[in-house]
Amino acid sequence: MSGVTDLDSYLASFDGEPGYLDWAAFGPLSPAVRNEVQGDTELLGSGRRTSIDLVADHVRDARELVAGLMGTDAAQVVLQPSTTYGLMHAIYGLAGGLLLGRGEFPSLTVAATRASESFGSLQLQWVEPPDGFMTPDAVRSALNDDTRAVAVSLVDFRTGYRTDLTALREVIGDRLLIVDAIQGFGVIEADYLAADVVCGHGYKWLRAGRGTGFSWFGERALERIAPVLSGFRGVEGDLPVDAVPAPAASAQAFSVSSPDTLAAARLAAALREVADAGVADIEAVLAARTADVMFFADRYEVPVVTPREPERRAGIVTLEPAPQDAAPLAASLANHGLTVTARGGRIRVSPHVGTGADTLRLFGDALAAFASSRVW
Repeated sequence: MSGVTDLDSYLASFDGEPGYLDWAAFGPLSPAVRNEVQGDTELLGSGRRTSIDLVADHVRDARELVAGLMGTDAAQVVLQPSTTYGLMHAIYGLAGGLLLGRGEFPSLTVAATRASESFGSLQLQWVEPPDGFMTPDAVRSALNDDTRAVAVSLVDFRTGYRTDLTALREVIGDRLLIVDAIQGFGVIEADYLAADVVCGHGYKWLRAGRGTGFSWFGERALERIAPVLSGFRGVEGDLPVDAVPAPAASAQAFSVSSPDTLAAARLAAALREVADAGVADIEAVLAARTADVMFFADRYEVPVVTPREPERRAGIVTLEPAPQDAAPLAASLANHGLTVTARGGRIRVSPHVGTGADTLRLFGDALAAFASSRVW
């Protein structure tokens, strides 16, 4: 026996150049994903029905792998072009009060606003917690009798705060819980079945590229959310011609047209890697990498707004330097060959499990250079 584990193979698959610390923005495609799509494009170029069907079968693979990672049934999973599409399916079918944070990623805030303006049946209940964290206490204090659903991010894109879905469920009772999981799915364990709708995308942490979205709709969601955007593929059975049947009773109702089979192939390949390595093991390594980033930030006295406890964060570490230091710090990081996201005076650093010592060394050097030139 070689002693090489699936986690070792997963870590070894990160083959990019040193300096990439922007996984919360985009995940460079894994070797397995690149190999899969290259093989499938050749199959689709053959013109053989068997080859076309073989690639199409990745839709089933991807749905089953999503369901497996969540601990649910594939019939409740539907593939989407993106997280936003899934969230729009969920939000456009709601009626009553929807509670959400004003600082959420625009996938949530824009979809909610458009639905409210277009249909008039959705009343938005905005929450603005002082630290930006949608904690159970912040949600509890904002709930009222008109609240029918709560929408949150599993991991906040600004601060890296990780939502406790189990605690939120206890707070909101039987109201619907809609979760944007793009910043955590596949790299942290979460109580997804405490939610009613979970939407994600494979182009960040899963390393699957664009077009690899997915949604899960639980039983309560299927009962209470109208499939407003349901298209011709949102029905049971074959192509509906000469009649318009009712939407499917399953999550299939929340689809518009046929999935992109190449995107499904990429998603399936990426999810299989994650399933083989194990999310719990991935989370443990990622927690160590984010701790490394925090170590250097503390060493050079750069304030961190991300929670320190591993269970309250995922892969995002957000730095908040003094206003006069934000631009010089961002420049030092860029000059040292590091890719991060600088926005609104904050700098978001997002390592992955394959972030190596060479990248962390560059990060430390960049902070050291910044600190040596800082004017107190």
